[in-house]
Amino acid sequence: MLGGLTPRDFLRRYWQKRPLFVRGAIPGFSGIIDRNGLAALAARDDVESRIVERRGRRLDTVPGPFPRVKAKSSGWTLLVNGVNLHVPGADELLQRFRFVPQARLDDVMVSYATPGGGVGPHVDHYDVFLLQGPGRRAWRVENRRFVVEKGDLLYLPPGVRHDGVALEPCFTYSIGFRAPRGAELGAAFLDWLHERGLPQAEYRDPGIAPARRSAEVPRSMAAFAQALLSRIRWSRRDVERFLGEYLSEPKPHVVFEPGNRRHATPALIRRSVVRLDPKTRLFYRGGRFFINGETLELSRRSAADLRELADRRMAHGARLAHAPLAGLISTWRRLGYVNLEKG
Repeated sequence: MLGGLTPRDFLRRYWQKRPLFVRGAIPGFSGIIDRNGLAALAARDDVESRIVERRGRRLDTVPGPFPRVKAKSSGWTLLVNGVNLHVPGADELLQRFRFVPQARLDDVMVSYATPGGGVGPHVDHYDVFLLQGPGRRAWRVENRRFVVEKGDLLYLPPGVRHDGVALEPCFTYSIGFRAPRGAELGAAFLDWLHERGLPQAEYRDPGIAPARRSAEVPRSMAAFAQALLSRIRWSRRDVERFLGEYLSEPKPHVVFEPGNRRHATPALIRRSVVRLDPKTRLFYRGGRFFINGETLELSRRSAADLRELADRRMAHGARLAHAPLAGLISTWRRLGYVNLEKG
């Protein structure tokens, strides 16, 4: 898939350094979803989608959902995010890129474009692999031009200007990676601290004298703010917990579907294969685990067994049928976080 490169060689020579084009990366790749299936996803409230239409030199973007999708004959593109959350084949495709830590994997976006369709020249602030499905597309990457056909793969590091234009009706699969930005991460961390007891106090100023300069910020108010904010404390452990919860938190539109499932006994788990639902994000650091925005800590033995499930996104139930993991698996199954399959 990487043009004869091992994952180690690719990460050392290309990752976040320069583009890579691989002809026939997945030979015979005929796609994972057709136009009707993509339109059906675009009609859902729990799926992010948009249509980009070229009008002369202008590009108009309309966000979904779209109760009905009628493709224009040219200059038109439908883009659907998170297809891996709803189509098993797209999730399998995403998992082929697990040589990069899962905390960096984001989603599979699928676009269907008619001739001349595209989103225009742009720069992404994250890594992306662009896998071509049926149909041809012309890519201009900086000063290079590629015409891609089904099964061809283009890797782009952040900050590389690119533009793709459909030469005929075509599908493109974009495997994107998460890259939290500083301001975003800082704001989320402060919110996290606030939820866990950021100091609360109300400013009081009894006995103040009449203001000589009414627009001047009072010295007492500045001193109050300085004293209050200096009480904010956090440790490396706090940061690691925040990061795990932040990275595993499902996106706002993601909805789990807990079924009317009976309690999963240890015997049922033991003879099953436990598989994470595609929407579930399960990460760990040491004995601390983060699943869909929540934290739990486990003993050494339980942690070792659950790490296998996290790394492989599936595990034989015999490894998980002991306490306390059997109880967790049963609860997660009721919540829709995991599925049990015949072993």
